[in-house]
Amino acid sequence: MIPGFSDHSATLNGIKIAYSIGGNGPPVLLLHGFPQTRALWAHIAPALAQTHTVICADLRGYGDSDKPEAGENYSFRAMGADQLALMRHLGFERFHLVGHDRGGRTAHRMALDAPARILSLTVMDIVPTQHLVTTLTAAVARSYYHWFLLSQPAPFPERMIMADPDTYFESCILGWGAARLEDFDAAQLAAYRAAWRDPDTIRGMCADYRATLDYDLALDTADLDRQVACPALVLFGADGAMAKFYDVAATWAPRLSNMQALGLPGGHFFVDQHPAETARALQDFLSRASAPA
Repeated sequence: MIPGFSDHSATLNGIKIAYSIGGNGPPVLLLHGFPQTRALWAHIAPALAQTHTVICADLRGYGDSDKPEAGENYSFRAMGADQLALMRHLGFERFHLVGHDRGGRTAHRMALDAPARILSLTVMDIVPTQHLVTTLTAAVARSYYHWFLLSQPAPFPERMIMADPDTYFESCILGWGAARLEDFDAAQLAAYRAAWRDPDTIRGMCADYRATLDYDLALDTADLDRQVACPALVLFGADGAMAKFYDVAATWAPRLSNMQALGLPGGHFFVDQHPAETARALQDFLSRASAPA
């Protein structure tokens, strides 16, 4: 799935988490977002593996990881607990953490729930969950309508999407994702399609978005007075919806006490669109964050 990496799975607290691992050096965990899989990192992970041990994992509900029953099982806290357990299973008590989209929201929750374990945090093309939901504007709601479609009670969105998964998910990456199909590596796009055609994955993704409104909003609201203290990088697509509708850095400033922010070319899926630039930004940040104090 990722050149030069080996593929594995580990069953942790009754949940199988699929992952790929490669490289050598300080550990860094990469988490994908919606509607993708760990294949997202196919061009990023090998570059980072020159200096780091890189782990790319599928979130629960996605890719080759298990897809449990809906509910609190899909909160970012539950998703993060999987990944904390995975890194401990691999022998990494402390590690660098990178997340795009839903992976970024999971990563932020991990940094709040287990701050002693996170060496650095990178979030990609998101504003904080609590901020997005509680300050929602008409323009954001129209662009990010999928939050509210996918969170409708089962099986309504699942049945609609299953009628033609490719059309639905491609409308996401080409619409609010501000991308073109030719922006995506053919092998990576094939991996995304194989995953999102699976009815269980569609169910898992809908459960993820339901949990945001049912559980994550309350958890994030309770933690509004807390800051993540480790070095943090906020990356965003300069042409994407988040940059259009928000001052992305300003939304994170109250939550990350040691933060830098950088806009990269592309939209929401800038990782796919511009992997070389993305890898370079991560390498620069991780080299500083990994340097001895």
